[in-house]
Amino acid sequence: MVSEAVREGDAWPAVHRKLLDAEILVIASPTWLGRPSSVAQRVLERMDAMLSETDDEGRPVAYNRVAGVVVTGNEDGAHHVISEIQGALADIGHTVPGQAWTYWHLGPGPGPDYLEEERGRDWSHRTGRAMAANLYGVARALAERPVGAPPG
Repeated sequence: MVSEAVREGDAWPAVHRKLLDAEILVIASPTWLGRPSSVAQRVLERMDAMLSETDDEGRPVAYNRVAGVVVTGNEDGAHHVISEIQGALADIGHTVPGQAWTYWHLGPGPGPDYLEEERGRDWSHRTGRAMAANLYGVARALAERPVGAPPG
């Protein structure tokens, strides 16, 4: 199934092709009032249509692809944003390994951005490296032993 444009100039069909070409997907979002950004939410909503798409073997097209999340912001709620995005990606069919996320924030309220502040960077870098290693490891495992089509 080919993703169709909703209106003239809609870039989604090209994004959809890139999603189908990718074995690893990382969604990034700031925290906005403890929630994913509207752009991240819109991407997930467009990806929802992928639930009805299957490959030549009858598998949902997101099967055998892995996904992770990066969150930034100066407010609490990173884990909530991560869980919302990861839950949606798993619903669509992606495999979400353990510790497939990283975030950076300095707590509630306004504050400096990542480029202005050294605090918290080391932790974010360590969790980011763990995320990358886990995404890569699971992507390799799925390439060697792909998940089959759901029974039915």
